[in-house]
Amino acid sequence: MPARTAYAALLRGINVGGVKLLMTDLARLCASEGFDCVKTYIASGNVVFTSTKKEAAVRAAVEAALAAHMKRAIPVLVRSADELEATVAANPFPGIAGNRLLVFFLPDAPPKNALAGVVSPDGEELAVRGRELFVHYPNGMGRSKLKVPLWNVGTSRNLNTVVKLAAMTRALA
Repeated sequence: MPARTAYAALLRGINVGGVKLLMTDLARLCASEGFDCVKTYIASGNVVFTSTKKEAAVRAAVEAALAAHMKRAIPVLVRSADELEATVAANPFPGIAGNRLLVFFLPDAPPKNALAGVVSPDGEELAVRGRELFVHYPNGMGRSKLKVPLWNVGTSRNLNTVVKLAAMTRALA
């Protein structure tokens, strides 16, 4: 029997901008795809589970189930428990409050020049680590005018949420 891997699926654009999805529906959809130990975390489209499938197959399954349920495409980023723990460990801004540090999950590692030309209007600091972009907002995210071209291909969570998802997936592994 293939080994089970603990994953977190991060949905992009859920319960913002008029796209509503109950977390109970998300959990049901994931369970219907054969995933086990399904648990959601807060209402922004975070779900953890175990599966024998590889990351690409997990992503495809969740996206297909969501498209059928929502009648529209919902992008999904998937990370294993090990990857989430590595993301937390790779934090280039240690000591920064978790609610002032955004981790932006990308489907692939960005090109080396991904941050070229980015202007930080409010002193934001940015760093790429693997498939993640870390953004420190020294004055909070709410008023920032920061624009990064990568933002249209991934989804973000604050560091507090990433730490919680890492713990939830580790508990399943």
